[in-house]
Amino acid sequence: MESLIKFVQDEFVTKKEFAEFAAGDTITVYYEIKEGEKVRTQFFRGVVIQRRGTGLSETFTIRKMSGTVGVERIFPVNLPSIQKIEVNKKGKVRRARIFYFRGLTGKKARITEKRR
Repeated sequence: MESLIKFVQDEFVTKKEFAEFAAGDTITVYYEIKEGEKVRTQFFRGVVIQRRGTGLSETFTIRKMSGTVGVERIFPVNLPSIQKIEVNKKGKVRRARIFYFRGLTGKKARITEKRR
């Protein structure tokens, strides 16, 4: 049964190609918002907390600070309203899911950038 689901996902669902990113990276996600008849583009810039799942059910969580309040948003990778994803900084972290990042404030909340 699982192989049948995987086959249908691979054959019939169009997968979008975005830049590679992982936990610790700072990215900007541009996505469409419908307000009545109008459609506008909004962006969400923050640090990737985690990537989760595989195939069609893959999601990623982004955290940003809005004033003094932390805001997290979960995006499915194959969301039709996502226009593009830009990688602003590659972060150097040692874990795939950086939930400890939620509790950090000030200078401790900085993620060092990867050297190229």
